[in-house]
Amino acid sequence: MEKELIVAKDGSGDYVDIQSAIDAVPVGNAVPITIRIHEGIYKQVITIREDQSYIKLIGEGIDKTVITYDNYAGLVNEAGEKLGTFKSPTVFVNGSHVTAVGITFENSFFQPGFDKMGRQAVAVSTSGEYNTFIDCSFRGYQDTLYAMEGSCYFLHCYLEGDVDFIFGAARAVFEECQIHSLNRGSMTENGYVSAASTRAREEFGFLFLNCRLTAEEGTAKNSVYLGRPWHPSMRTEPVCSATVFMNCELGAHIRKDGWTKMHEAYPETERFYEYGNTGLGVSVNEQRRQLTDEEAREYTKTKVLGW
Repeated sequence: MEKELIVAKDGSGDYVDIQSAIDAVPVGNAVPITIRIHEGIYKQVITIREDQSYIKLIGEGIDKTVITYDNYAGLVNEAGEKLGTFKSPTVFVNGSHVTAVGITFENSFFQPGFDKMGRQAVAVSTSGEYNTFIDCSFRGYQDTLYAMEGSCYFLHCYLEGDVDFIFGAARAVFEECQIHSLNRGSMTENGYVSAASTRAREEFGFLFLNCRLTAEEGTAKNSVYLGRPWHPSMRTEPVCSATVFMNCELGAHIRKDGWTKMHEAYPETERFYEYGNTGLGVSVNEQRRQLTDEEAREYTKTKVLGW
């Protein structure tokens, strides 16, 4: 029988903080455990360990249940440890078969003018298999969502940021989501939606399916790239970034050339494609390669995720 735990800040549930409820999930559990998170702003770092699976986090809606923190790359914590990007997330989803519904995940760190690129500050890092997010919101600036490893599915979600705000090596599908670029004030290079680091041996990486790409009011037209290839310096295994935008509505903020390089990795050598997109941000040219009808049939949710 499925077990249910209640988190409520007012003390009316089983726990007053989310991590305590997660810590109550036994190692290697095979029976689904639902953690219902009542309305409130929960300022804490959350970790679902690799040996914890079949957890459902059910909020009361993105405007009511908010998990937030403000760690960032470069912060020296109370233990004297200098954090990097990968230790900055508000929420670590290292387990598999994790589902989240109706929750806002936020990294609230922002320091305008701190430097041109800002600071890496991750809201969610997910590295397990079969992880699903439905009707959730992901808020941050640079590196908002780290789809690190494994497979993850996002349905009817809202994701916002400015620089590489959806990045990583996971197989990930974003279906009917709003992908919202924040305004960095540049008239020409106002940010990058994605930065996949797909392993060359993997057939698929990121698939954006029937999504809307929007921008903050005042964002310059022709100023945001669809993505750029991330080849992590510490990874010895070959990388060939893979990202497809399919049947998406692209706002006028999307650049006519679509993709750009990252360090010494160039988009021409990566697997960056589009198919069937609409909107003011659409442009068909040699920099923005289009899938054929036959190729597009290979890009389905089931094939990308493997489940």
